[in-house]
Amino acid sequence: MEKVSEPSGKRGSVFADETRRRQSVAQLTENTSGEIKNPLIGIPKNQLLRDVEGFAADAHLTDILPLLQKGALVAQNPTGIDQITELNDEERQVLRNEVQHRWRHPKQLYFTIILNSIAAAVQGWDQTGSNGANLSFPIFFGIPDTTASCAAAGVSSAACASNSWIVGFINSCPYVAICFFAGWLSDPLNNYLGRRGTIFIGAVFSLLSPLGSAFTQHWGQLVACRLLLGTGMGLKEVTVPVFSAEIAPAIIRGGLVMTWQLWTAFGIFLGTCANLAVVNAGKNTWRLQLGSAFLPAVPLVLGIWFCPESPRWLMKKHKYDKAYKSLVRLRNTPLQAARDLYYIHAQLVAEELLVEASGFAKTDNFFTRFYELFSIPRNRRAVQASGIVMIAQQMCGINIMSFYSSSIFSDAGASNLTALLATWGFGLVNFVFAWPAVWTIDTFGRRGLLLFTFPNMFWTLLAGGFCYWIPASSPAHLGMVAFFVYLFDAFYSPGEGPVPFAYSAEVFPLSHREVGMSWAVATNNFWAGVLSLTFPRMLIAMKPQGAFGFYAALNIVALVLIFLFLPETKQRTLEELDYVFAVPTRRHAHYQLTQALPYWFKRYILFRKNTPVPHLYHFETYQTSDSETDNINEGGTGHAKEV
Repeated sequence: MEKVSEPSGKRGSVFADETRRRQSVAQLTENTSGEIKNPLIGIPKNQLLRDVEGFAADAHLTDILPLLQKGALVAQNPTGIDQITELNDEERQVLRNEVQHRWRHPKQLYFTIILNSIAAAVQGWDQTGSNGANLSFPIFFGIPDTTASCAAAGVSSAACASNSWIVGFINSCPYVAICFFAGWLSDPLNNYLGRRGTIFIGAVFSLLSPLGSAFTQHWGQLVACRLLLGTGMGLKEVTVPVFSAEIAPAIIRGGLVMTWQLWTAFGIFLGTCANLAVVNAGKNTWRLQLGSAFLPAVPLVLGIWFCPESPRWLMKKHKYDKAYKSLVRLRNTPLQAARDLYYIHAQLVAEELLVEASGFAKTDNFFTRFYELFSIPRNRRAVQASGIVMIAQQMCGINIMSFYSSSIFSDAGASNLTALLATWGFGLVNFVFAWPAVWTIDTFGRRGLLLFTFPNMFWTLLAGGFCYWIPASSPAHLGMVAFFVYLFDAFYSPGEGPVPFAYSAEVFPLSHREVGMSWAVATNNFWAGVLSLTFPRMLIAMKPQGAFGFYAALNIVALVLIFLFLPETKQRTLEELDYVFAVPTRRHAHYQLTQALPYWFKRYILFRKNTPVPHLYHFETYQTSDSETDNINEGGTGHAKEV
């Protein structure tokens, strides 16, 4: 069916009441009560059903009108399905199974997540190829950058210092490309080509660029290839987490979206395996290490078009019939697909009202949407929160290991083979310890994982730096450095590893999701580029002890920012997060300092088990009555516990 006209959301009953409309806009702008509203709560049943009829007619979906009406009633009252007389017992059981068997979903959903995971593995392998190649490509190109290699080549200390900047620049090129070009290119590409089309283009770049890197004859050619590699990485990095977030059910969204980091870690591990496999290839070792990264891009190029397109993107383009067909492939039953379709529609209307109330006209103009990231309070808070977790990923120091672990272990006295073996261990730890987050990210929450892991990353990284003072002649020197690096990695993988991209993919409203994720990814990769550029020189100037200590201190800075300014998002629908990010930043920080922090001190330091748990968010619950107009229980029994 061809594209249909946009349903007139405000003409229907959802926002027909001017008082209700003003209240909705006000709460999406400045939610001082911390109340998380379902946009359908408070609408009388008859009025809601009439609105569904209008939506179905405008969207050319009258053939599924009964399903849409049932779905709308379920979306309005998800915890009260037993009170919805329109549902039969089989439908009620299906809805209960969503909670009781939260990982039971169609094969098509998991196939799409697997393809997205392959995209993440490409990302990890791309990083690791340069990690191993750092040991040999500078010598081939005549730019030795370590004390030992410079001495062997008879290069002066000044030239060696200059070479370290060149090597750092080569390594930083993909992240420079993502920050200044690819991250922003992904917004218009997503807008016009959709999620699948953008991922396909990124996969093509990721297929060809590593092969080009393997045939370079000058470091300038390698720079060009790595800039092209960054283009592919950036398109996938922005799009894949958003795609996963948009197709995943809310109850397991964190677990599915964090597969980006899980399989990035797997790609890092595969890259370390490939680096080891070709370690004895002689002068071509670095070429094989860089070129092997093309392998996981092959199934991604071939398989992405077999996945359903994002239903939220299709609805943004007013292709409602295609969005419904996509949801049917991604949900267990047509009823669940119809429920999600109507609920997304209701929240899109609310987002349009928010944009219009802020004084902006609806537009697909990139620059307008970028400006609205900072001018609309709800968006601005999402920018702030995603920026904190993205910058924290670089502040924590993980990428000094991911990019330069071979060089770090070599500086600790390891041979090239031993350094690559130690790096292989790093990749293995990174992958294995990422698995717990699949289950914990939607139970302990995003904040909980970060607040637990950052203090542990601080002391393990600091201890790893201290171990460089162990005499190099001692067998404990390399062993203890590796031990604390692995321990640091084990704390990183279930916390700051999966959270940033999962978090950033879910916090922006659909109207600004692509440009918001572009900003988050650009922020992350800008600092990744800074790290890649500066760390070789930092190792020479500050020695490993100083470099490790510097990044250890940044972990404490990141911990404070996360504690004060990062809202929890676990198990909330993408639509409900509009209300979470309408809570003012000052109120959130005040709550953490005056209520959450004293609670944790009393509960876990003083061991007062009966200390009452404070609540920041109050989720509305819905109650039905015999009257046609349903009642609202404003306080509800559902609360989001902030930790």
